Amino acid sequence: MYWSIQEIARLTGITSRTLRHYDAVGLLPAVRTTASGPRRYDRTALVRLQRILLLRDLGLGLGDIAGVLDSEQDEASALRRHLASLRAEQERLTRQIASVERTVAALEQDPDAKEDIMAQDMLDGFDHTRYEQEVTERWGRDAYETGDTWWRGLGKEGQDEFKARVAALNQAWTEAGEAGIDPASDQAQELAARHAAWLVSVPGTPGHEQGRPDKGYLLGLGDMYVADDRFAANYGGTAGATFVRDTLRVYAERAYPDGES
Repeated sequence: MYWSIQEIARLTGITSRTLRHYDAVGLLPAVRTTASGPRRYDRTALVRLQRILLLRDLGLGLGDIAGVLDSEQDEASALRRHLASLRAEQERLTRQIASVERTVAALEQDPDAKEDIMAQDMLDGFDHTRYEQEVTERWGRDAYETGDTWWRGLGKEGQDEFKARVAALNQAWTEAGEAGIDPASDQAQELAARHAAWLVSVPGTPGHEQGRPDKGYLLGLGDMYVADDRFAANYGGTAGATFVRDTLRVYAERAYPDGES
């Protein structure tokens, strides 16, 4: 059975132009029933498209998506992992919805009871597990599982302390970026050192055992902060994320001699 490009576009909400681009770059080759006939898609193509959309939702670029698809030929196994990730996301969203509902209900009963709201865990569901699939794709399953075990072992008090530490670090980055501080300045480099120490405090982070992040990992994160809006938002937007990236680049060049990673 074959589906036309128009049918696929209607079913998925993807434009025909995007599908043609996927075909042109070899990401989603179409089938032609005749040499000059219109593009058609078979069942195999639909399964591949489903995987493409799942990976795209994780923020991966087309090149990275192609690499993942080429490295995981067992489609059923790959989709099972995606399914597990989606179910975890569904659980997180359920907790998040319940958390927001509790906050709304509390505010409607007593708009001044903000401290009481914080006493309830109104941030339940807003945690690291939403990045499970992405961390696994980028740095391996062991990295995620090691970090996840550490995180759960902290308990609520430890998790709250860690969240506060991250929030304070992000705020410091944002304020420094807005102030126009030179990435090479002592103040900026102190932030970079603080950032590096925070990264390797998490087991499973590349460089954790050595007490400092791998140079490639550190530089890659800086690039990701700028490229991914979800991370850029932590630093006040793209401009702030760019400041973080540039500061980390200076830090890496100073902290790691030539040839050292």
